[in-house]
Amino acid sequence: MEKEIEIPIEEIEVGDILVVRPGEKIPLDGRVVKGKTKIDESMITGESRYVKKEIDSEVIGATLNQTGLINIVAEKIGKDTLLFQIINFVKEAQSKKAAKQQLADKVSNYFVPAVIIIATVAFLYWFLIAGIGLEISLLVFTSVVVISCPCALGLAIPTAVMVGTGKGAENGILLKGGDSLEAISKINTIVFDKTGTLTVGKPKVSALFTEKDLKGKGFDVDELLYFAGSAEMGSEHLLGQAIIEEANQKGLTLEIPTEFDAILGKGIKTNIKSKSVLIGNEKLMEDNNISIGSYKAKFIEFQEQGITTILISVEDEIKGIIGISDKIKDQAPYALEKLREKGLEIFMLTGDNKQTALSIGEQLKFDEQHILAEVLPNEKAETIKKLHELEENKVVGMVGDGINDAPALAQADVGIAIGSGTDIAMETADIILMRGDLRNVVSAINLSKKTYRKMITNLFWAFIYNIIGIPIAAGVLYYATGFFLPPYLAAVFMASSSVSVVGNALFLKRYEPKTPQQLEEERILKSQEKVIDPVCGMEIDPQRAIEHEYQGKTFHFCGPNCEAHFKQDPEKFKNYDNMN
Repeated sequence: MEKEIEIPIEEIEVGDILVVRPGEKIPLDGRVVKGKTKIDESMITGESRYVKKEIDSEVIGATLNQTGLINIVAEKIGKDTLLFQIINFVKEAQSKKAAKQQLADKVSNYFVPAVIIIATVAFLYWFLIAGIGLEISLLVFTSVVVISCPCALGLAIPTAVMVGTGKGAENGILLKGGDSLEAISKINTIVFDKTGTLTVGKPKVSALFTEKDLKGKGFDVDELLYFAGSAEMGSEHLLGQAIIEEANQKGLTLEIPTEFDAILGKGIKTNIKSKSVLIGNEKLMEDNNISIGSYKAKFIEFQEQGITTILISVEDEIKGIIGISDKIKDQAPYALEKLREKGLEIFMLTGDNKQTALSIGEQLKFDEQHILAEVLPNEKAETIKKLHELEENKVVGMVGDGINDAPALAQADVGIAIGSGTDIAMETADIILMRGDLRNVVSAINLSKKTYRKMITNLFWAFIYNIIGIPIAAGVLYYATGFFLPPYLAAVFMASSSVSVVGNALFLKRYEPKTPQQLEEERILKSQEKVIDPVCGMEIDPQRAIEHEYQGKTFHFCGPNCEAHFKQDPEKFKNYDNMN
């Protein structure tokens, strides 16, 4: 008989069933086994909207149960929980030094000896050469030592890094340290993996074409899915899982394959009921001398629709085609548009064939030269390396979520992992987006640029303060003003320099990156904006208008006729009142 007891959280073990009532905090990471509710995960992800949870949904420790009573099974406790990992992550990030910090450290190493030398030289000059007396000469020596401020140099970078990483964590953006902040602020190229990054990562079977459809006899849909689904039982690939899910929905009982050979980037060779089965792309069939034949037209048709197309062969004969689609993330077009507005060069990386990749890329406004198609998982890192080699000053970022993205994330100057991705991808990345919202890539870049500017201004003022303050303390203005800086004033200036550096960094706490909801509202408002065709005066949608640039200004036209009319005599229309 089940009994509910209350125990300290330290005594909970993996596998225990916990009851969580509305208004209570989830004590640790686990999975819902009974009930449904909505949970406030804002303290982890920064997302203010409640997240719906039902049976088999993952829950995160320290988040707040809002509406329903649930039972959860404990899966991670203590140091294994996500909250503990985030705390450790932020601590490590704040202790990592940026390249500029290394410069400040080097200067600091020589700073104190240099100050002592300057103070000694000043003392000797005023005492021995100027003959101003021992008391004043000692005051000059003291003022030089007191006003010098290695503290400001030492605080300039760490304070900005600490506030920047903390602000990022508040908004679901985990930065691994000052070096990551510095690198992403200089980024000029970003490569997006397609599956799970630009797309939702939950592919589904969207099209089927069988032998029976082609010839009127032979394999039908159920037979095709039976062999394809059974072949994929030994695979963990997302496309394979989509096929298995489709077969299960049709109530088919699948077989475990007796042999299984996964061929990287091509597909699977296996045996089902003593029959040889191949499932994969066109290259797999070519390698095994299997002709697509009459299926070619439908194969190309699927590809042109942006559908990932999989061929199934049984006993060395094509039996059908399965088309699989993955929905593009709603926020992807807006995020890419914002990044392009910042002048970044954006690439899409995918293992899909060229035609499918072009179709998907077109929806996201990628031109052909920025679509990297037919890239095998083991070639992703090499692709990033080649991009580096194109230009000397290329700073490349990679956004991905899967195990096969990890080498590319490591190869890039800045690896950005989607928080919904695999542990290894997140371990390799420099930045983790806890929400998995692509608009946070924009927020991460904005935050990094602001933090980097604080680092530079802090460093600048720390240097300027010492460059101006030390000579004044040494008495360079005495002959012009008759004034020596007393030690107490030198102490005030020294303290104020450190306070100003810290204060400047703390201003970052006032920076609030736009939330996904705000960005969505901005996108909707922009989509509702209209522009005026200067030729016909028609109000038109700028997203669909024809654009033409003249004398540094962009003109929008409802069609090619108005554009042609404008080009004949642009001076006539260039001062049109309502033009953009």
